[in-house]
Amino acid sequence: MRTIGVGLIGTGFMGKCHTLAYRSVRAVFDTAFTPRLVRVCDRRADAAESHAARSGFERATDDWRTVVEDAEVDIVSITTPNKFHCEMALASLEAGKHVYCEKPLALTLDEAERMAAAAAKAVGKTIVGYGYLCNPLYQHARALVGSGAVGRPLFFRGVCDEDYQADPELPWTWRSAKAEAGLGVLGDMMCHLVSMADGLLGPIESVLADCRTHYATRPATGGERLAVENEDVASALVTFESGVTGMISSSRAAWGRKNHLAWELHGDAGMLVQDQERMNELQLFRNEGPTRDQGFKTILAGPAHEPYGKFCPAPGHGLGFNDLKTIELANFLNAIADDAPAYPDFTAALRFERVIHAIARSAESGARVRIANVL
Repeated sequence: MRTIGVGLIGTGFMGKCHTLAYRSVRAVFDTAFTPRLVRVCDRRADAAESHAARSGFERATDDWRTVVEDAEVDIVSITTPNKFHCEMALASLEAGKHVYCEKPLALTLDEAERMAAAAAKAVGKTIVGYGYLCNPLYQHARALVGSGAVGRPLFFRGVCDEDYQADPELPWTWRSAKAEAGLGVLGDMMCHLVSMADGLLGPIESVLADCRTHYATRPATGGERLAVENEDVASALVTFESGVTGMISSSRAAWGRKNHLAWELHGDAGMLVQDQERMNELQLFRNEGPTRDQGFKTILAGPAHEPYGKFCPAPGHGLGFNDLKTIELANFLNAIADDAPAYPDFTAALRFERVIHAIARSAESGARVRIANVL
């Protein structure tokens, strides 16, 4: 059994999620590598040291370059705010590391293009954190579409709503600044929806969009209010390269929604529906048999939907968000071992970035924007 050295940059929500995946992946999957937690970094040294003590990282630092330069680190996990992704990823690739970067790829489309170009020439493998693509029932949905279970695809409708910015008096954070976050709900949430649509129906060819910022300012320290510089809500009419059309919309100000990443795919013989708030269910309608007996069928996740059975032998018990990250990591480790592309790597993730930036441009211009899906 070979070990593979891990360096983690960022100890927040996603940093903890990556750590859980590294610690559990060998307990679930027969991967060629066993992760060795070598070095963890946070801009606050005390946070890095606390994370190392809890999770088993051998060393802690407040200098991310120390992680990249560590000869015992083979994979660099980047779970920092968006503005740091490009510099850290480029440095890691130049140092010959494999890079596991959270979405979105970067602050700007230009940075994302540079990252994908560098990854195409690098020896290290890359993967981007679109964990919802690893949901076994989403993969089952893809198989159903490919087998013609709902006939010829006609239309896609998707939403991705949460309420983490629904309160107008919620304090201002870095997520509201273009220099810190870049895009708003497009980069934070819509990109997930785009990744799922792309996986089901292929690349999006063009968009006609509208974006709105519902809360122009938010309270900051000292009683002042700072400007919200990016969008709270984004919607677009989309056309796929296949000719299928659709509608996608995302809001970070939707009271009551926690992870409403939901989509439906209409075919000429049926429909598929999925919602991440009920991630262990898939709804299938088929236009067959007497109409009096027709209706949506609920498919519950179980061992028949790989790799659910790696976690639990009993159907209907359900997987969780962190389990999807473990699947994602297993896919990455297998790609490294097999010297094969991981999915989505920087090139695939760039395709999603081009869509969300095209939506932003379309909203500014009021015109349909076409997307060139070339590296």
